[in-house]
Amino acid sequence: MCGIIGVVGSSDTLATLLEGLARLEYRGYDSAGVALVRPGETWRARAAEGTESVRALRKECEFAPTGFASGIGHTRWATHGAPVTMNAHPHLDCSGHVAIIHNGIIENHTELQEQLESRGHVFTSRTDSEVLAHLIEESRAKGLDLTESVRQSLLVVRGAFAVAAMDANEADVIVAARRVSPLIIGTAPGVTYLASDVPAILDRATSFYAVNDDEIVRLAPEGFRAIDLDGAPVRLHQLTIDWDLETAQKAGHDDFMTKEINEQPDAIRSTLLDRRRRDGTITFDELRISDEELRDVQRVVIVAAGTSNHAAQIAKYAIERWARLSAEVDISSEYRYRDPVVEIGTLVIGVSQSGETIDTIQAIREARRRGARVVAVSNIVDSSLARESDAVIYTRAGLEVSVASTKAFVAQVAALELLALRLAQLRETIPASDIDALFQGLNAVADQVTTALERRASVEDVAKQLLGARDFFFLGRHVGFPTALEGALKLKELSYLHAEGYPAGELKHGPLALIEPGVIVVAVATDPALHEKMLSNLAEVKARGATVVVVATDDDESIDALADYVLRVPATEPLFTPMVDIVPLQLFAYTMARGLGRNVDRPRNLAKTVTVE
Repeated sequence: MCGIIGVVGSSDTLATLLEGLARLEYRGYDSAGVALVRPGETWRARAAEGTESVRALRKECEFAPTGFASGIGHTRWATHGAPVTMNAHPHLDCSGHVAIIHNGIIENHTELQEQLESRGHVFTSRTDSEVLAHLIEESRAKGLDLTESVRQSLLVVRGAFAVAAMDANEADVIVAARRVSPLIIGTAPGVTYLASDVPAILDRATSFYAVNDDEIVRLAPEGFRAIDLDGAPVRLHQLTIDWDLETAQKAGHDDFMTKEINEQPDAIRSTLLDRRRRDGTITFDELRISDEELRDVQRVVIVAAGTSNHAAQIAKYAIERWARLSAEVDISSEYRYRDPVVEIGTLVIGVSQSGETIDTIQAIREARRRGARVVAVSNIVDSSLARESDAVIYTRAGLEVSVASTKAFVAQVAALELLALRLAQLRETIPASDIDALFQGLNAVADQVTTALERRASVEDVAKQLLGARDFFFLGRHVGFPTALEGALKLKELSYLHAEGYPAGELKHGPLALIEPGVIVVAVATDPALHEKMLSNLAEVKARGATVVVVATDDDESIDALADYVLRVPATEPLFTPMVDIVPLQLFAYTMARGLGRNVDRPRNLAKTVTVE
């Protein structure tokens, strides 16, 4: 998730770009940059100083030349390539005249780069985005104008993008386009703007327009015109914006948590983009472990904390079922204090949204000291966890602002299950046709999550009816158990209510003594193979007076006899269910917290990243 901004026709272009980038830092802060054009000249400045990137960029621009009426800016959330200056946007073509910025992922960038390099192009970054600059350069060399050059380039790229391009040889024009990644156009007398989000241009533009998928927009001082990928004219939808700046940064939502819950389908899609070659091989971002080493893995240990630990527990089931490998999950803070056994062939996976969780970093350090190879699963490019591991799988969920994690969880599950499929592929433990079907099923989960989100109102209704309750027990079996743990954690974090997660089969081993009228039991019952056992467990708590809330699939009619409330979700492959089932549990916790007047973005006593032991 990156922030982009552009302006053409302005008398204070650079100031507009820098102010917009400051407002877009919540979209990414690994690096920042601007490019300005005037006839025959493109000027660029970039900085990669982490959370200080925009401040550092301002300093780089102190002595910028004047007289530029057009410019583009970018603040980066790194996906391909480390967050260093050479990978910061904007990127230039070989001539130095074409400048581009890009939000999203170009899935076929590797093959495009190979083709471009074979034709003499020189790349100066390790990003997927730079291919766009060189593709546009080739079309411009054929005499095509900038709009047609962008259109021709987008016909050959696969993936997600919001892109803007300029050329010093057509200096009063910016061309922008969108597929999946958001893009907004703004207008004011004599000035036209573009941005990834409204906040960047909120108090400058007077009218706002949404760009839809596969639409290309030519911006000029006098306004804009739009076409589709076939070149046919299209009309952009005008937006009604009545937000203040703070609300705009939340994309119109009341809080960041709502925004991030709603971003979960995109987090899954982005995590899965560009993960499979044409021959079917599953690939990752930075894999510095050979296929032979992965094939020879004898045991997998996953270390993680909090929500990441729940994602790890789900991965254990997938790795064991698909790759037929022994897998175990350790709480990061306990791992190095139990004198762990690290045998030859042990693969340790460290999972952390920030990549800076000190417990997890210390755990993987201990594992490496004992001879293990380490894979990091992180949302932050070049984080400490990523740098200290032998391989990295980035979740690409975008910046997560709320302390209580939502979209990072589903992205972690998707990434870890993708790794499980890769291990199965290398070990040939399941047929290639099954891997293909599972990969396709994994890609379909984003749409199923969207369906679950569309049922928000029914979840809110249940939560409001239970607002006076104080004790909650979350139950599940198989991957439903870690899903229940995550549901309980969300309720604890957000509402400060007592909530516990248990394997449903453990009820008779103690927790059943606590079940009485007034207690709420929330059960995850979406696995058909364990459905009868879950019904038996629910009958036990129902007989003791508990109020029963069940997450169940659309086709489950038998659950109605035991449940007081049913939260319906689409059915999917059992190992994929946590990504769908967690949605109503997140919405339930959120609604309970709001009903109690809690600050859902900033729960008391908690921090986003735990950096002390």
